[in-house]
Amino acid sequence: MLSEDRYFDPNPEQRRTARELYESVKDLPIVGPHGHVDPRLFAEDDASFGTPAEMLITCDHYVYRMLYSQGIPLESLGVSRCDGGRVEQDHRRIWQIFADNFYLFRGTPTGMWLAHELQDVFGIGQKLNGESAQAIYDQIEACLASPEYRPRALFDSFNIEVLCTTDAASDSLAHHQTIKDSAWSGRIVPTFRPDAVVNLDSAGWSENLGKLSEASGIDVDSYGDLIRALEDRRHYFKTMGATSTDHAVLTPYTCELTFREADRIFEKALRGEADDEDATRFTAHMMMEMARMSIDDGLVMQLHAGSYRNHNRRIFERFGLDKGCDIPIRTEFTRNLAPLLNKYGNDPGLTLVLFTLDETTYSRELAPLAGHYPAVKLGPPWWFHDSLNGMMRFRMQVMETAGLHNTAGFNDDSRAFPSIPARHDLSRRVDANWIAGMVVRGVVDMDDAREMIQDTAYRLVKKVYKL
Repeated sequence: MLSEDRYFDPNPEQRRTARELYESVKDLPIVGPHGHVDPRLFAEDDASFGTPAEMLITCDHYVYRMLYSQGIPLESLGVSRCDGGRVEQDHRRIWQIFADNFYLFRGTPTGMWLAHELQDVFGIGQKLNGESAQAIYDQIEACLASPEYRPRALFDSFNIEVLCTTDAASDSLAHHQTIKDSAWSGRIVPTFRPDAVVNLDSAGWSENLGKLSEASGIDVDSYGDLIRALEDRRHYFKTMGATSTDHAVLTPYTCELTFREADRIFEKALRGEADDEDATRFTAHMMMEMARMSIDDGLVMQLHAGSYRNHNRRIFERFGLDKGCDIPIRTEFTRNLAPLLNKYGNDPGLTLVLFTLDETTYSRELAPLAGHYPAVKLGPPWWFHDSLNGMMRFRMQVMETAGLHNTAGFNDDSRAFPSIPARHDLSRRVDANWIAGMVVRGVVDMDDAREMIQDTAYRLVKKVYKL
């Protein structure tokens, strides 16, 4: 059974204070401004998550990357191959492999989330291991067969106020339209992500450009066409409820090209002649353009930097994008963002939320930037650092310089829908413990602490993301 005081400090006074603060926010609505849950789950009232294996394993690279690290082939976990090659189809067998190796997740954030899900979502009262695997599978399967465990029903029972998905610039948003047209009251909104067309080195760039042309009704044959098509799609996303954009870059490099320079690089890319330097400069320029567009249309701009994506070439070629192969790299923000921030960082119309996988930048660069530029806010610890210790390191290194109100609250970045309450619960407990530590040290009093925990759990994310 999970401890009611999990993640709190062993110091009795701090633990009591943390418990009090946590109790005041544990039942607040969940606001999810960034994540990767498939909107089709909510497009129909009778939609299903599928089997326990599909719900908790094959959709979540947080889970199967750990298993792969121990030599377990992704094929044996039912992860689809790009070439249509054979993968395990027996979901009970997939679950058994997962259960046999569940001990691998001890002390990891994924293990913490899964333990919470099993107990609080599915009412599992025993540890998951090889012996209990099939009985637990049966219990979860029985739950998923009931109306109370349909996606819309769980959305309501999880007390989710709003959930943002991540959608390509060319996405028709058909599932969002179906949700919007339905009688269901759940709020699912899209997020505009144009990486596939603004990063010239994206896999399938030419095909993605064709999809953008089709979606926008603008033949994208030049750089000017690209800008018009992106502006058109951003407008459409706003009509569907979007409040933000999302951009993934290897480094946060920005520079401004002349229209002629940008068009020349784009023409080279159309001919298949653009090199790595062209791609780097074009993406850097497009980040400037995205900031300009955000000032024009009010969409919040998120920038995720520092992830060397698809590092394992064999896995990428066999299974495709986003299969748990991202590896952090060193990043530099101060010089790289100078062009963008000097042009737009003082404009009250821009909100730029920064994320990094390089923790060494927290106190050296990100906190000072957020503590000065009105446009800059700091996103929560992301990917590898979305964890008990990662959250604490973030608070310790950022808060004294940036201040709490230059941060953006919490987002779960979830792929597995049932992990959302667990992720938010962990964050609320960590923040309660951090704030309690300041109370017992006399840094803030309890009145301030009660305000701060409300901010971290609910108010900041709504304000920053305009939700």
